[in-house]
Amino acid sequence: MKKTHLIAAACIALSQASAYAQSGNEVNIICSGQAPWCSMIAITFEKSQGIKVNMTLKGSGEAVAQLMAEKANPKTDIFFGGTGDPHLVAAEQNLTQEYKSPLLPKLYDWAQKQAAQSGYKTVGIYSGPLGFGYNTELMANKKLPIPKTWADLIKPEYKGEIQSANPSSSGTAYTMIATLVQLMGEDKAFDYLAKLHKNIATYQRSGVGPIKAVARGEAAISISFVHDGPGEKAQGFPLETITPSDGTGAEIGSMSIVRGARNLEAAKKFYDWALTPGAQALGAATLQFQLPSNRETKVDPRVPDFRKIKMIDYDYAKYGQSAERKRLIQRWERDVNGQSR
Repeated sequence: MKKTHLIAAACIALSQASAYAQSGNEVNIICSGQAPWCSMIAITFEKSQGIKVNMTLKGSGEAVAQLMAEKANPKTDIFFGGTGDPHLVAAEQNLTQEYKSPLLPKLYDWAQKQAAQSGYKTVGIYSGPLGFGYNTELMANKKLPIPKTWADLIKPEYKGEIQSANPSSSGTAYTMIATLVQLMGEDKAFDYLAKLHKNIATYQRSGVGPIKAVARGEAAISISFVHDGPGEKAQGFPLETITPSDGTGAEIGSMSIVRGARNLEAAKKFYDWALTPGAQALGAATLQFQLPSNRETKVDPRVPDFRKIKMIDYDYAKYGQSAERKRLIQRWERDVNGQSR
C-alpha cells in the first residue's frame, strides 16, 4: 500500500514539474544565504506567486564559478544572496544582465549605489558587518580574553582556537582580506594574515561555517559576519559577537539575474518580489539578522546597529573587480595558505 502511495506521489510530482516546465512557470535560483532562509524564500514565493522554485545552495565564490561554467548555456536564472563582490565580478564578466526594478527607489542609498556601480546588473538586498563570534563557555573554560581588535587575534594564546573561511570559495573571507587591505595597507595586511594563519585551526568552504562551529563548541573564535550570531544564540548556543574597535568592513548582500536566463519573466517577478518588505522580513523570521535594503522593511532589534560600529569606507567598486579579487586571492594562497602552521 505504501509503495502504491509513493508511486502515486512521485507521478503527481513529475506531472506538476512537467506542467511548470511547459508553461515556463518556474525559476532556477542559486542561493548563497543560509539554508533555512533560502528554503523559506523558495516556499513563500512558490506559494504566493504560483511559480515553481528550483533552488541550489552554494557559497558565493562557488556560485560565480558555476555561472562562468554555464555561460554558453545558462541553467540558472537568479543568483541570490552572498557578498556583493562576487556579484560585481559576475556583472563585469557579463554573466548577469541589467534590470531596474520598480522598487529600486524604495531601497537604501547603499543598495542603490551597488546597483549603479554594476550597471544595474545587481542590487543590494541586505548589509551586515564583519566581526568575531566567540563561544562564551569555551572562552571561560580556557581562560581566554575576548578579542576586541584585529591585532588581538594574532596573540599566541589564540593558536588553534580560530576558524575562518577560505577566500577561494567564500565571499565572507574575501571581504576579510579586502577589509584588512583597506584598513592596514596591502603589505601590512598580508603580514598580518600570515601571522593570523598560525592561529587558524581550520579554513571552511562557506562563510557561515566558522560561526556555526564556534556555536557548537568546535572552536573558540570565528571571523564572521556578526549578523549570523543572534540566530545561533536564539537556538540556545553559548555564542556572542563583537566587531573590532579598530574598524571593520561590511558586506552588501546582492541579487542578480543571469544573462541568458531561460525563465526571464519569472526571474524578474522573483527579483521584484525579493525587494518587497514582506519578502525581506523573511530573513528575521528564519533567524537571519542582516539589515534589509528596503527602507520600509521592519528591522528586528537583533540586527547589528551600524551606528555603534566603527566602519571603514569600503570601496566596493575596486574590490568587486574580478582582476583585483583574483590577484588578492592568489596572493593569499601563495603568501598565507601556502605557509605551514
